[in-house]
Amino acid sequence: MSFREHRQIKLWMVMVAAVVLWTAGAGFWSSLSAATESVYKGLKTFADVIQIIEKSYVDPVNTDELIEKAIQGMVHSLDPHSALLPPEDFEDLQIDTKGEFTGIGISITIRDGLVTVISPIEGTPAYKAGIKAGDKILKVDDKATRDLREAVNMMRGPKGSKVKVTIARKGEKEALDFSLVRDVIPIESVRSLTLRDGYGYVWVTHFRDNTSDDLEAALAKLETGPTPLKGLILDLRDNPGGLLPQAIQISDMFLDSGEILTIKGRLKRHTKAFSAHKNDKARTYPLVVLINGGSASASEIVAGALQDNRRAVVVGTTSFGKGSVQTVETLRDGYGLKLTIARYYTPSGRSIQAKGIEPDIVVQDLVLEPVDPTAESRMLKEKDLKNHLEAEPTGESVVDDAEVIDDAEEVKDPDMPGNKDKKKSRRETLPRHGPLDVQRLQTDNQVMRALDILIGYDILSRK
Repeated sequence: MSFREHRQIKLWMVMVAAVVLWTAGAGFWSSLSAATESVYKGLKTFADVIQIIEKSYVDPVNTDELIEKAIQGMVHSLDPHSALLPPEDFEDLQIDTKGEFTGIGISITIRDGLVTVISPIEGTPAYKAGIKAGDKILKVDDKATRDLREAVNMMRGPKGSKVKVTIARKGEKEALDFSLVRDVIPIESVRSLTLRDGYGYVWVTHFRDNTSDDLEAALAKLETGPTPLKGLILDLRDNPGGLLPQAIQISDMFLDSGEILTIKGRLKRHTKAFSAHKNDKARTYPLVVLINGGSASASEIVAGALQDNRRAVVVGTTSFGKGSVQTVETLRDGYGLKLTIARYYTPSGRSIQAKGIEPDIVVQDLVLEPVDPTAESRMLKEKDLKNHLEAEPTGESVVDDAEVIDDAEEVKDPDMPGNKDKKKSRRETLPRHGPLDVQRLQTDNQVMRALDILIGYDILSRK
């Protein structure tokens, strides 16, 4: 480290210490607190370590990368869902929660070491051009694709711009070239259909900016069908969560009164209660909510609110158990900070942190091939994550806010279930962007049990 760089780090530490002194109040000037001395010593040690690594480590190092990793380690040590988001990750998060991006419209994964199409999104440039599930993407604009992130970045671009995609397809001897024009691609988070006359099915995959609007439209279509709606299945299985306001709005669609949830943080601003409002359209039909170990966060908020208000029967297996709320702060140079700011509690006052929502009726997922019967109990849950929060705070007191922070929004977390590679997932048989298939749902044990519950309720309630 050069003398100039070392001097800049020292100057930075002095500035930080000065800010701490100033914010501590006038009375602080008379005696330097032990806490501030500890902070200063820690910063000094940090600078010394960087200097030694840069000077003596066996290979050359990038100081900027070292500092970034140090910050990531500091934040991630708080809990599994707090993180420093580098520019690319921050941008991906914004795209995912916004509900649209500009590209060609395909869902991809890595299979056999190659970028592989899971399915084209209906109505997009890739779909119209004839790209199919199972196609292997070899090149984009004549440049070989090596990993998912690189492939995604190469296929995304401004609306109206052209891109050439070279694929290998089973049964074709030569590679196929597709010339595509990029367009705005909506990310659908709600799919629906009528299982049988009078019984609807809605699958919510994430909670994004437009999810409540999409669900409202799906419900309107089901409710105005030729047969009055006798019951609805709301499928939240493998839904890793998303935006907190969307979870509140969706819960409110099925509730006319009562509490939806309470969030409690260390700052008064982060302690709030959310209640339901009377809907313009009454939805009194029976409701079954499906959950499993992959249902997390915002999914658990909806399931817990409907369960505690006795509005729905919850069916499936115990959910993931993420009972915390994160907010995302924008930092300089395109970085973001995702920080846990509160725990949330269901209407009955229970914290599901590291516990999960327990279904009213336990129904295991039916898998065709033989599996270990204890597999579900061994599924990774919130309680298994390193540094997970406890269900209740440990001696923390509520303090006044020192600054204005945007309303808490729960966001997609790369550590959550559903955001990692799930090659063995049941959902592989039902592509997220493909059309729902009644025949496939009829082979889904949990969906059929939910339907039986709704039909049984209808039979017993007849006069």
